[in-house]
Amino acid sequence: MEISAVVFLLWTIACRLPGVYGATPELNLVRMLFEERGYNPTIRPAESPDEVITVHFYLSISQLISLNEKEETMKTNVWLGQSWYDPRLAWNKAEYENMTVIRVPAEAVWNPNIVLFNNKDGQYEVALYTKVLVYEDGKVEWLPPAIFQSNCAIDVRQFPFDRQNCSMKFGSWTYSPEELDIVLDYDTATTDDFKESGEWNILKSPCRKVANEKEVRVIFDFIIQRKPLFYIINLIIPCILTSSLSILVFYLPSDCGEKIGLNMAVLLAMTVFLLLIADIIPSTSLDVPLIGKYLIFTMIFVTMTTVATVLILNVHHRTASTHKMPGWIRFVFIRVLPRILRLHQPGEDEEGAEEHSHTWDPDIDLYGKPTANNGVLQDATGRPFGRIGTGSPGGKEERTAGKLPPELSKVIKNVKVVTYFFKDLDEETQINDEWKFVAIVIDRLCLWLFLIVCVLTTLGLFYEPLFLPAEE
Repeated sequence: MEISAVVFLLWTIACRLPGVYGATPELNLVRMLFEERGYNPTIRPAESPDEVITVHFYLSISQLISLNEKEETMKTNVWLGQSWYDPRLAWNKAEYENMTVIRVPAEAVWNPNIVLFNNKDGQYEVALYTKVLVYEDGKVEWLPPAIFQSNCAIDVRQFPFDRQNCSMKFGSWTYSPEELDIVLDYDTATTDDFKESGEWNILKSPCRKVANEKEVRVIFDFIIQRKPLFYIINLIIPCILTSSLSILVFYLPSDCGEKIGLNMAVLLAMTVFLLLIADIIPSTSLDVPLIGKYLIFTMIFVTMTTVATVLILNVHHRTASTHKMPGWIRFVFIRVLPRILRLHQPGEDEEGAEEHSHTWDPDIDLYGKPTANNGVLQDATGRPFGRIGTGSPGGKEERTAGKLPPELSKVIKNVKVVTYFFKDLDEETQINDEWKFVAIVIDRLCLWLFLIVCVLTTLGLFYEPLFLPAEE
């Protein structure tokens, strides 16, 4: 400030040098105001010690440069409009060729010393001390530019569909309410020369005055809303698509052996997304961001799909020799749920003819003792399968009608062994197929259940910030 005052003094001396031709009335006016009257910029422009100087103040925002969520800092380019009356700078315009305004350095006149109180980088005052406009009636207008970094408490609850309320608190650093009063010219911050931000929209910027016995403060509240397109394309859509892969694991056949591997890949992808947003949002434990909630839900969701997949694989690989199928499982998962889920057991004929032809009838003893009818051997169902020889002498046919030759008995015994083996094999294969079919039914059931849960949870989390108006 001392250097600027010296520059102003040298400027006034240079204007008085021979050969320097300027605005003579302005030169005389400046000389009169600052030399003849002995103006002192450190003295408050009050006619009495009890007089309160009224300063009119307004804020014009030129650009919202950035909002750092990690550091909770809002960086803005603003103009601070200030005006007050200084009787010591008034003059009669008739004596100076009707000159109504002059421009002098800001350091040469008294100023109310209004600064930003909630700054974050230690820069309290304006960045450039521009010249002030001094009018004939003693009115002084000053519009200095400034780049401020103000403190802004970030609410991460709806990130990245969030709205923030960032305030800028101004007041006089030097003067008390008994010496200086600040009056707002407008109800909001002006945005006449505002340049649009690529990430934030300023919805409104109301201002208010807070005064008490110790201080007078004016506060500008900037209600800003994030433009979420970048996060939707680069974070939310990939996250939703990745989480949908965990649902498709139930559509993957159990015999392929890649069910668990797919779940692990999705879980690792979710971890990468969680680490990505951890570098964006502020480190706070007051709330969990919306996208963080969705990622946590997705990780739990993938974990549950992994658990369900393990259980399904366990059912799929069960056999008749290791597990006995309870009746309620056969009733629920083979008779009831397949009809609801519109599933058909492999090889099943809708008319039931083929199924009936391959079903063992417990009422028919295919392996009972054969009988003879007119020399023809018959089974329990009456089907012939041999004839008794008639070469025996003396009517031995009647005597041996109920007894088989040893060779034929041995053949029948071997046939019965083979028949029982294939019967047991068929029953075991049927039970194994039933277990596999139960696994298919559980797979399809989990597919629909997890799909419904995923869709409803996604809509429930994103419905409020996307479709409901935010509270003012």
